[in-house]
Amino acid sequence: RFWLKPLGLVPHRVKPTRSTLPHRIPFPAASRSPMALNKLRIDSVDVTGKRVFIRVDFNVPQDKQDPSKITNTQRIDAALPTIQHCLEKGCKSVVLCSHLGRPDGQAMEKYSLAPVAKCLEGKLSKPVTFLKDCVGADVEAACADPAAGS
Repeated sequence: RFWLKPLGLVPHRVKPTRSTLPHRIPFPAASRSPMALNKLRIDSVDVTGKRVFIRVDFNVPQDKQDPSKITNTQRIDAALPTIQHCLEKGCKSVVLCSHLGRPDGQAMEKYSLAPVAKCLEGKLSKPVTFLKDCVGADVEAACADPAAGS
């Protein structure tokens, strides 16, 4: 028997300690198979006319003196092929969700994703609508019936 731990699988009889961390216990062969997760690649999904929600990792490094300047765009660049694929295949809209930093539940201007949206707009050569929150009436209205290709 196995039970799930945040870092992997640990036999149920073993009390997790430093010497029995999951990376030292071999995973069962079934968990190593490519079909174990039953995930689809984005190019095997028909996104035509659909609203697409993508959780992206835009937690990018910013300049300490001027947080509006992004010092490394690698994470944004890594997400571009997926975003562009969806737009090229005719999806109705792409909604991107991310976070920046860990503001302890408080909205802080220095952790705003507005600079990321501006950078993404330049890389996509398309307007990007930036919403200041991830929930609420404004977000629902913006996502309910967006313009095609937005």
